[in-house]
Amino acid sequence: MQAQNDTTTAERKAQLRQIAEGYFEALRTKTLAAIPYDEHVTLRAPLTPGGVNRPLTGKSTLHSQWWVPMEPALEGVEITIIDHYMNESLTAICTEAELTINAVSPPVTLRVADCFTVSAEGKIIAQENHFDPRDVTNPGWQNG
Repeated sequence: MQAQNDTTTAERKAQLRQIAEGYFEALRTKTLAAIPYDEHVTLRAPLTPGGVNRPLTGKSTLHSQWWVPMEPALEGVEITIIDHYMNESLTAICTEAELTINAVSPPVTLRVADCFTVSAEGKIIAQENHFDPRDVTNPGWQNG
């Protein structure tokens, strides 16, 4: 029985890593539809309308209010994953990464810690992005 639990634990850890790494790959390739969001996902992020205290809810809302406006900034983005951290119950993973936004001049590097709560079916049911938005919110950022 112990070997069965170890395999299940190892498989779940691999699943969580695959989901987190797949998310960052989807950012890099701008294939946002590849992110396995649950239909009722919630997202908290510094740059969402309403900020972190008013989460976006629902896959279609994330698409229209988060991904569509952000997509131009992803052109040429470079992503380095630093590490993954999982909670004890293996329901969530937090990934530390650096994203270099090259769509602006000069390029901006964001240090992020993106956390994903993942259902047993492998769908992201909640996401919370942590980063300092000041480098991308200063007046000259979008004018490059």
